[in-house]
Amino acid sequence: MKPVEACSPALTALAIAMAAGGALAQPPAPADSSASASSVAASAPASTTVSEVVVTAEKLREARLSIQPQIGASVYSVDAQSIAAMPGGDNAQLDQVVLQLPGVTEDSYGQIHVRGEHNGLQYRLDGIILPEGLAVFSQALDPHLVQKLDLITGALPAEYGLDTAGIIDITTKEGGADGGSVSMYGGSQKEINPSAEIHGSAGSWTYFLSANYLRNDLGIESPDPSANPVHDNTRQLHIFGYAEDILSANSRLSFLVGDSNESFQIPNLYGQQPALGLSVGDPTGAPTPFPSQNLNEFQRENSQYGAISYLYTEGRFTGQVSLYGRYSTLTFQPDALGDLLYNGISQYARKSDTAGGVQAEGSYKLNSAHTLRAGLIVEIDHAVSDTVSQVLPVNGAGQQAGGPPYAPETIVDDGGKLAQTYSVYLQDEWKLLSDLTFNYGLRFDQFDGYRDEDQLSPRANLVWKPVGGMTLHAGYSRYFSPPPFELVGQETVSKFIGTTAAPQVTQDTTPYSERANYYDVGISQSFGRRLTLELDTYYKQDTNLLDEGQFGAPIILTPFNYARGYQEGVIVDGNYTLGAFSAYANFAYAKDMGTNIISSQFSFTPQDLSYIASNYIFLDHDAMLTASAGASYTWRGTRFSTDLLYGSGLRATLFLPGGGDIPNGATTPAYVQVNLGISHRFVNAPGGPITVRLDVINVGNNVIELRSGAGVGVFAPQYGPRRQVFAGVTKEW
Repeated sequence: MKPVEACSPALTALAIAMAAGGALAQPPAPADSSASASSVAASAPASTTVSEVVVTAEKLREARLSIQPQIGASVYSVDAQSIAAMPGGDNAQLDQVVLQLPGVTEDSYGQIHVRGEHNGLQYRLDGIILPEGLAVFSQALDPHLVQKLDLITGALPAEYGLDTAGIIDITTKEGGADGGSVSMYGGSQKEINPSAEIHGSAGSWTYFLSANYLRNDLGIESPDPSANPVHDNTRQLHIFGYAEDILSANSRLSFLVGDSNESFQIPNLYGQQPALGLSVGDPTGAPTPFPSQNLNEFQRENSQYGAISYLYTEGRFTGQVSLYGRYSTLTFQPDALGDLLYNGISQYARKSDTAGGVQAEGSYKLNSAHTLRAGLIVEIDHAVSDTVSQVLPVNGAGQQAGGPPYAPETIVDDGGKLAQTYSVYLQDEWKLLSDLTFNYGLRFDQFDGYRDEDQLSPRANLVWKPVGGMTLHAGYSRYFSPPPFELVGQETVSKFIGTTAAPQVTQDTTPYSERANYYDVGISQSFGRRLTLELDTYYKQDTNLLDEGQFGAPIILTPFNYARGYQEGVIVDGNYTLGAFSAYANFAYAKDMGTNIISSQFSFTPQDLSYIASNYIFLDHDAMLTASAGASYTWRGTRFSTDLLYGSGLRATLFLPGGGDIPNGATTPAYVQVNLGISHRFVNAPGGPITVRLDVINVGNNVIELRSGAGVGVFAPQYGPRRQVFAGVTKEW
């Protein structure tokens, strides 16, 4: 398929192009990202030309990509220049960037869903796996570190496993000629967002460093349609560093490290009182009042990660070995009295997860028709969960026991668990004809956590380019996806029997690994260098379908399984570029259903379990129709841009007129969000270019109801942002 074009000053349609026929060709590296070239030049002998240095650096970058080709998969891409052109630019959250890609659905808490999957996203930095961490609201990665982002989905080849809904592979910025930038951005909800980047070289090393700080009064989606929710402040700090040394013409050593520290107030509804009628400390036993706007809950989410990688290529062989690790913590601090009155439990919760592993992969070109690829991944994961809960005793009728004044009891429930994951794969890229490629392989995964499970998974993709500009692909993948180990509940349900926190159902089956058959067929057609159109269809058949819900007071997701389920959909997308103008648009239809909940049953009511046991229901994150679009135009150094998000609504409980309900039988209202941006770069400013920008988010000030507060695993309403206005200035040197 035709390569992704380098960005013009305008937005290059988010550079969206589905790599149905193989890995995307890399866009030409901008001058300030040729870190490898700079380092070699610094130590090269006088006889070495600059062009030879550039060739060496580019050769090593291409060698890494050759280890992990996306043959037959659907690949949608966006680069740093395209992100900068979007309203908000790299000051936006990473999920807002990914939402512009095809088949991605918006949800509350900053969550995104790819092709009807609740989670199942695997993040990679320069091809290196970033282990799952503990996070609900936070995003450990931000657009400031992105040189290029690929969303890889569909029928994946054998090098991708475990989390298979989508692979978000980020090529990080690498440095280059000495320089950097500093930026100040802010506006609505008292937002302040300073950031800085620096890149350069020192001897044989090149480096890139970035840091940004964010504070505003809309850290989490508002629980009501108001523009200024009560108690919703967030403070976030992100730091990232990358260093690289080209050891020789055939090898390089690279390091990356990152840190994310984020705190969130949990926003409150205004003007409500507890509905449970509980009494605490009152000698008469009267229900204790507590205005909802006075609740004071907050959550902290921290993450530190790092990796070291060695790449070697010579002749027909290319190999890379990487060591990686991540440590993350999540702490929920309740309102001691308020949570007890509203929820029947006030629970302090602290979870931590330490994960590390080795990833060894390589490719060998056997001959002109066959290229072999193989890999081994081993990961160790240790999760710890500590909770201290305040509850009130109740009698057999569910009424408070012990007589007034009622006093809470304390329940301590701590636990920890170790998990090991072993993965190995082997595949062959077979050139049947010059225009026909068959990529096939086997992958074996073993996961030993709360359960010891494994699977041998065949993969096969056929890619055909019958005429100029056209690419057809068809693929099948067998998937094996363990539940998120760090989220599996470790609380002892029996400890809460006879209290206000007692579940209606005491059954607590440990979640199973999901097993699935995935089928994907698509076509891509390029019309010259200006227009590309693509159509992709998929069907996924699940056993032990994994889903997640937010149950209880702490804002921590809990995984559970449907015995059976399926996801199916159609995605259409296109992009157009003409000079300084570019535009993109995509549309997706999806249907996501499951039946019979077979794990974590204590989280549900008996009525819901009974209904779902004999009926297929929509998954709570099902959105039948989604779309995104955008355009950009540059005129005399001023760039005008817009983007759009549309959703037909996520699922909600359908309450029947005669009583009873159908879980996830209704939807929230459809919505449209339009954003606008304008920026100008003063190239000849003293000391280096200066860029100023103005962004308007949700221009129409539309009410966007993401969640109604009712549904399977949904217990709180959330609304998208109302109209917001931001401005910023960036100084480069």
